[in-house]
Amino acid sequence: MKKGKSLVSIVIIFAIIVLLGYYAFTILKSSGVGEDRNFKLGLDLAGGVSITYQAVGDDYTEDDMNDTVYKLQKRVESYSTEAQVYKSGNDNNRIVVEIPGVTDANEILEELGKPGSLEFQDKDGNVILTGTDVVDAQPGTNDQTTAKSKYVVNLTFSDDAAETFYDFTKDNVGQTLAIVYDGETISAPNVTEAISGGKCEISGMESYEAAEQLASSIRIGSLSVELEELQSQVVSAQLGSDAIRTSIMAAVIGVLIVMVIMIVLYAVPGVIAAISLALYSGLVVATIYVFDVTLTLPGLAGVILSIGMAVDANVIIFARIREELAEGRQVQTAIKIGYKKALSAILDGNITTLIAAAVLGLRGSGSVRGFAATLAIGIILSMFTALVISRILMYAFHGLGVRDPKFYRPAKPKKVIPFVNRRIIYFVISLAVIVVGFGSMGVHSAKGEGALNYSLEFAGGTSTTFDVGEDMTVEQIEAEVVPVFSEVTHDSDIQTQKVQNSTQIVVKTRTLTLNEREELATALEENYGVESDKIQTETISSTISSEMRADALWAVIIATICMLIYIWFRFKDIRFASSAVIALVHDILIVLTCYALMRISVGGTFIACMLTILGYSINDTIVVFDRIRENLNNLHVKDKVTVREVANKSISQTLGRSLNTSITTFVVVLVLYILGVASIKDFALPLMVGVISGTYSSIFIAASLWFGMKLRLGKKKLPDHIERKSDGNEGAAILTNELSKKKKKKLEAKKAKEENASTQV
Repeated sequence: MKKGKSLVSIVIIFAIIVLLGYYAFTILKSSGVGEDRNFKLGLDLAGGVSITYQAVGDDYTEDDMNDTVYKLQKRVESYSTEAQVYKSGNDNNRIVVEIPGVTDANEILEELGKPGSLEFQDKDGNVILTGTDVVDAQPGTNDQTTAKSKYVVNLTFSDDAAETFYDFTKDNVGQTLAIVYDGETISAPNVTEAISGGKCEISGMESYEAAEQLASSIRIGSLSVELEELQSQVVSAQLGSDAIRTSIMAAVIGVLIVMVIMIVLYAVPGVIAAISLALYSGLVVATIYVFDVTLTLPGLAGVILSIGMAVDANVIIFARIREELAEGRQVQTAIKIGYKKALSAILDGNITTLIAAAVLGLRGSGSVRGFAATLAIGIILSMFTALVISRILMYAFHGLGVRDPKFYRPAKPKKVIPFVNRRIIYFVISLAVIVVGFGSMGVHSAKGEGALNYSLEFAGGTSTTFDVGEDMTVEQIEAEVVPVFSEVTHDSDIQTQKVQNSTQIVVKTRTLTLNEREELATALEENYGVESDKIQTETISSTISSEMRADALWAVIIATICMLIYIWFRFKDIRFASSAVIALVHDILIVLTCYALMRISVGGTFIACMLTILGYSINDTIVVFDRIRENLNNLHVKDKVTVREVANKSISQTLGRSLNTSITTFVVVLVLYILGVASIKDFALPLMVGVISGTYSSIFIAASLWFGMKLRLGKKKLPDHIERKSDGNEGAAILTNELSKKKKKKLEAKKAKEENASTQV
């Protein structure tokens, strides 16, 4: 790149960073709610609307209530992925809907609709199907036949109802099917043909809004239990502004520390990484704002964590460039080759994680979908800044005259460390830690304390509402009210909210015993003069329903299977894929052990933590496997290289990258832990354990597993009769039999030709 062009490129990139920085600062500076707030925040950071419904009558079962909670959860996710729906009331006959970031309860009630009965009736009023037969109803457009959009509602029925619907439409072509909601016909479409498969389309809507309203009424009418509104109110954030401020401060400090580390480690490439990281940070803030992603405190922490992980692609590239420089190549050539060689590891690692994010977003519910969105944004932007921006800057700096190899820190000769030789020791250490974790869960379970310390989100608890007689800020509540409850419950898992335009406070804790409720009433009367008969307590269910947990579990299982298939496809060997997945399970179990031993609260952040580790760990392992694949492909037929040597060499070559990425990620999480509020600490601590475990498994577990499988499993395993060195070690089997079929055929043809020529002579 010429000097003038290089200078222009750098100026443009710096200008973009300044503009993005100003834009991000403007967004983050806002402190209002609803339309006044630039960011869409969750209940914990921004508050929102709380609506309580009462079940009508008593002709319903607990399964009906659970089904209603789940369907309502899916319904309100159109407002926010962080919305919560849970049962309340001592008889569990109430359902609470909490939607963050909004302030008009009446508007939400109007849009959400009145949950009532829904029926599909023929022209004589006979009921064909009911609302419980509806799986989903969504508005849409259909402009396949004309240039003008046609607004429709797409209906999906359950498998059992599909056959009934087909029989009705087959026998009633030309007739109407009335959709009756609470005794009122809200739509009466004509049947134009027999409809099979359980899916149909209602056309003829005058506008998209009309289609949306009809779809909403059908969805809300498909609830298993009829509900009536009991009360609605606007509630404050569960956490004060200090939580946001300290998290943003942690992000800024974390970014600065990572920049310094990169510059110290990589010199000029480190400066380029620092510039790219600044651009990445601004892009993340802007993208989350543009795509209207709802942020909770754990989500904000996840974004901060992505800052530490964002430099990973740069670290891979810089390590490659340094290796090329060590081979004696010119800087420009080293840059070109370095980016080329690093591309496969970056793409495979990030695409694997993107697959996981896509599955989690499509299959998961609630906070899982929100996490998937922030994860995908972070991955795409980190690849863009590393592969595009960093590359432009690298050539620009070179064009400005920064061409001395010493500015790029050529790699020093690496000693090959015999990692896989001691693999049994590593396996035993990991197994011992995991056994201790499960043992701890067994002990606590036997004591009746629960295998894990389940939080309100998983176990439910008690909601206490009282009037303190004065307008307290969220910070005052945290400082004064929370300690009163902590002293009674001996537990830190306490959520607080204040009801807007009143002096009422709502406090959610674990389930309180009768004695604890009496003790709490006494404490509130002594501290705030609250009379015991003015204190309202009710039991609340978990905000993460069993269906949502099942969604999350299935999402993780499907994501893991998809990652396994992708790795198998890319590496042409299921042993790579199997080793990566086993290492991934290893990391999840190690983090689970951390939760068990330290009794860290298992709530919504638990799911986010496990999903973060899933993405981080697999990415780290892919880098090691990519180097093994490359070293295998680069073998020459005359090379007497063993499986053991390839594995050890590959791990040693990527060791610096693994450690450097782990350091930058760990530092960011550590700052988050030091500065964060209590709930953030419960998220950051197991994350630090996960980062360490992910690094450990990539270096000591994954490659060793592949090594063992390579010798003993599959059609292409190395059989015992292959030539071995004199020491008889199992890893000494030579790799000439690992050459591709194409190379083997060439060798055989060459040998035959030589023998033929010899015969002719």
